[in-house]
Amino acid sequence: MFDGLDLKNLNLGDMLNQFQDMAKNAQNENASRIFTSKAGGGMVEISINGNSEVVDLKIDDSLLEDKDSLQILLISCMNDVIKQSDENKKMMAMNLMGGLGSFGQK
Repeated sequence: MFDGLDLKNLNLGDMLNQFQDMAKNAQNENASRIFTSKAGGGMVEISINGNSEVVDLKIDDSLLEDKDSLQILLISCMNDVIKQSDENKKMMAMNLMGGLGSFGQK
């Protein structure tokens, strides 16, 4: 069951520090990523960073006279770009957890 695991040389403090470093690096990498979504054939475009902060918003001038359409397109675009960011966070967490398999191995 524990084949390949060297329990004599297992240092939980080192493992925790290594995991914290990996998590911090992943968090910094994620924060620097930009996700973009377009709606209405590009009439609305929203970009957010990995922390889900809006970093850019573009709205076609023709939508400024049509509040209902603008609201619908903004909601659609925002939901899509947030979903992209959330999926990225899940993938990064899975990759981080996958890295735990190497702890304490010979």
